[in-house]
Amino acid sequence: MDQLDLSRWQFGITTVYHFLFVPLSIGLVFLIAVMNTVYVFKNDENYKRMAQFWGKLFLLNFAVGVVTGIMQEFQFGMNWSDYSRYVGAVFGGPLAVEALVSFFMESTFLGVWIFGWDKLNKKVHLASIWLVALGTTLSALWILTANSFMQEPVGMEIRNGRAEMTDFFALLTSKQLWLEFPHVIFGALATGAFFMAGISAFKLVRKQEAEVFRPSFNIAIVVAMVASIMVATVGHSQAQHLIVSQPMKMAASEGLWNTTGDKAPFTLFAIIDPKLKENSAEVQIPTALSILAYNKLHGSVKGMNQLNEEYQAKYGPGDYIPPVRTTFWSFRIMVGAGTLMILLALYGIIAVARNRVERNIRYLKIMVWAIALPFIANTFGWIMTEVGRQPWVVFGLQKTADGVSPTVSAGMVLTSLIGFTVIYGILAAALVYLFVHFIRKGAAAGGGLHGH
Repeated sequence: MDQLDLSRWQFGITTVYHFLFVPLSIGLVFLIAVMNTVYVFKNDENYKRMAQFWGKLFLLNFAVGVVTGIMQEFQFGMNWSDYSRYVGAVFGGPLAVEALVSFFMESTFLGVWIFGWDKLNKKVHLASIWLVALGTTLSALWILTANSFMQEPVGMEIRNGRAEMTDFFALLTSKQLWLEFPHVIFGALATGAFFMAGISAFKLVRKQEAEVFRPSFNIAIVVAMVASIMVATVGHSQAQHLIVSQPMKMAASEGLWNTTGDKAPFTLFAIIDPKLKENSAEVQIPTALSILAYNKLHGSVKGMNQLNEEYQAKYGPGDYIPPVRTTFWSFRIMVGAGTLMILLALYGIIAVARNRVERNIRYLKIMVWAIALPFIANTFGWIMTEVGRQPWVVFGLQKTADGVSPTVSAGMVLTSLIGFTVIYGILAAALVYLFVHFIRKGAAAGGGLHGH
């Protein structure tokens, strides 16, 4: 592989790895804040133990997320210097605000929360964890502001051969941002909720500390259901926006080579041949794509071949069709995982309402494995979003091949890629070991975060 391919692999691998921790941090801290709130206003010691137990797992996850996130921004300057030089004046602004404001905010108040147990006024201490939750949410907002610019550039002009910001407010009011942001936040809440529900299910199967893990499961399963449904709802709006903003990505996610008739079918399964630019086999639901795209029983959707001709006329000669198989199957894996999440959460809500959760051992065991579902959905959703935008690094503005660093060799990128993979592997092993250690230890008295 050449330097471009290796740089793309490095950024993809490190970003997917980092994105395993980010949604869990955002979702878990919100649930911890809810438990801490119940403790303060009901003075129920079980909720204090709950907040402290889940707080330990949050801290472990947060620490690894910070370490892995540092490398993301370094790569923009190291492997993608032409990209940074061309759009850095726009793209760098939100990243700077995220680091200087949101990250410092969440880090500071996380320290207050950790060391403030039994030292601060209860309500002041409670405010600190809610400020951590707000900080993590604002961090996501600023990062997604930067990413939304890559998907749909606004608020800038090309001057002196580079993009310069002309309207920061336009970045913050981008329609792309306000579809991406709630989608990611609800996905994060679902991630934290399934993580909490799965570990609680593990403890309930073993009949360990039910007074802590029963209410943990009950809170988590409610959040899991609401968040999973909202992810699907906002995702539907995102798909409709793609028809306007990035029609090629929408066509690729459907394996749609040629423009449909007035009643566009949704493809469940396809054997895709990118060389011949056709599908050799398809299983379709009639009219369903028109409903997905327009909320109507009719409406044509443009195909990749026709869009490629339009892009060539607008942007110049070239192949503007993204990796179709990756985009197509990533979308279906994401939707499949999300559908399972909704069904499992709904079943859990019914079981909780009927007080039958702890008697349904099979369901509890399934929920342990279901911890993986939101991670799968998040990962493949991100892959679909980024791969489906190719060959653009900033849609309509700069191609990925033009953003790579001209003076960095393939050998240098390969060396750092191997190094990151080894280090990240060690971090993953350490995190899993510590998670298992603290989960087995449980929420035993004296095992909390007291700041001693």
